[in-house]
Amino acid sequence: MPTIKWQEDYEAAASDDRCAPRSRLVIPSKFRRPGGRATQTLVLDLSLAGFSALASGRIAVGTKVSLTLPGMDPREAEVVWWHAGIVGCAFDNLLTTREHDTLVMNHSG
Repeated sequence: MPTIKWQEDYEAAASDDRCAPRSRLVIPSKFRRPGGRATQTLVLDLSLAGFSALASGRIAVGTKVSLTLPGMDPREAEVVWWHAGIVGCAFDNLLTTREHDTLVMNHSG
């Protein structure tokens, strides 16, 4: 499969140190900005500590957002970076290993 520009940008942004290993996958989810309604998004990678997802429109670093993953209640997070329509966020409260592993098992390859 050919690499497209946003994948190269994403790889560069994701190459810095993280506090938890990431799993690359695609999870249909709901993303909510402050004062907004939840909109559909795709989570592109997930770790115990955070995620990256498609996000239309720029979101400022430090913005509090909410992500609803399948079968889970909304989870608060903070925007760490935004680039070319992809947002990277850190969860306010880490996923449990069980939550993470269940999502990875249900949504990988």
